[in-house]
Amino acid sequence: ELVLETRPEQVTLVPDPPGALTSDHGWDVIQHRELLTETVQSLQAKGMRVSLFTGTEEAQIEAAASIGADRIELYTEPYALGYANGQSEAVVPFARAAALAHACGLGVNAGHDLDANNLRYFAANVPYLEEVSIGHALISEALYAGLEQTVKTYLACLDIPRT
Repeated sequence: ELVLETRPEQVTLVPDPPGALTSDHGWDVIQHRELLTETVQSLQAKGMRVSLFTGTEEAQIEAAASIGADRIELYTEPYALGYANGQSEAVVPFARAAALAHACGLGVNAGHDLDANNLRYFAANVPYLEEVSIGHALISEALYAGLEQTVKTYLACLDIPRT
């Protein structure tokens, strides 16, 4: 009701149950196809762009496209954990997923556990990235460096040459 009342430019649907503190997975679009199709169509009919929070699974991305979502938002905790452990190849499934999403006509967003330490590498290696969702890390860092400086730091992470 709040979303329909305020009509934001974009709505990202995340499969969090009531009471969840944070996300820990993306949608199973195939299993929830009927609910998501109806919700996506309803929101789009009111002029909102709709993004579905997903993992990197090919079938789920294709399903998101088939129900008419505008974008996906890749759940990036697996990347963040791998990158923190020195596994730069943790970005590979996300690069593949982004390329597939783009080929399916979907825009690509990403979010969860992205921070100033891992964002630049992610953005440099994931094609077609349109938007990142960073809340917790940005606000936590802003407590020490100030919001203006922290936002500048994150924007600098995204200011990279694209191929």
